[in-house]
Amino acid sequence: MELRPLGATGLRVSPLGLGTVKFGRNQGVKYPRSFDLPSNLEALALLELTWDLGINLLDTAPAYGESEERLGRLLRRCRRDWVIVTKVGEEFHAGASHFDFSAAATRASVERSLRRLGVETLDMVLIHSGGDDLTILEREGVLPTLLDLKRAGLVRAVGMSSKTVVGGLRAVECCDVVMVTYNLSQREELPVIRAAHAAGKGVLIKKGLLSGHLDQVSEVDPVRASLRLIFAEPGVSSVVVGTLNPDHLLANAAAVEGVSGR
Repeated sequence: MELRPLGATGLRVSPLGLGTVKFGRNQGVKYPRSFDLPSNLEALALLELTWDLGINLLDTAPAYGESEERLGRLLRRCRRDWVIVTKVGEEFHAGASHFDFSAAATRASVERSLRRLGVETLDMVLIHSGGDDLTILEREGVLPTLLDLKRAGLVRAVGMSSKTVVGGLRAVECCDVVMVTYNLSQREELPVIRAAHAAGKGVLIKKGLLSGHLDQVSEVDPVRASLRLIFAEPGVSSVVVGTLNPDHLLANAAAVEGVSGR
């Protein structure tokens, strides 16, 4: 795949990224079917296939159960020039999410992610919003702390995985990257994508394939229709899709290459 610039971060990412929530968590998720966590051999094979398809972007988070820790171990056996997105602010314990956007929690989370992933610098850290984006950005310690860590060289790019239009627009103003929901059924955050493009900021798309619920739309080829919608926006750098199925990964990669050319 042809790599795309992620705003002005200096990072270049594949138009399709691999989400790894299913590497570490199968509780409290909203996918249509239950699933078992993959074995190390299965996960490693999927990572090898991911790289062979030209995909260099991996998305993880502390809230994804064991995902971040497992990914770090697997990448020691699958060393490539990956671009890794992780997050701060949300943890998942005992079947529920817990949020902490304080400066102390942010710093501790970043330091733990560095250890888990076995890197000296995190490519990208996004604030994992709990929903009140504006309060998190403007009143909590998380953003100033991330910017301090960026200046210290521990983080390359800072952003937010937002949940509101107003919060996404504010993130465009004060961050390097935004991750927004955009798909055939949820288009409310389109103004955020366009504002980010106008400002030269990076845009990542989450839930682009409706988290596996494409049977809810009437398109003949819902995957291709979804990706055509997403990549019609020139500001989009990559769509992150999670899967454990190699056939789905191959099909998604082929569909992205068919619609994402500029």
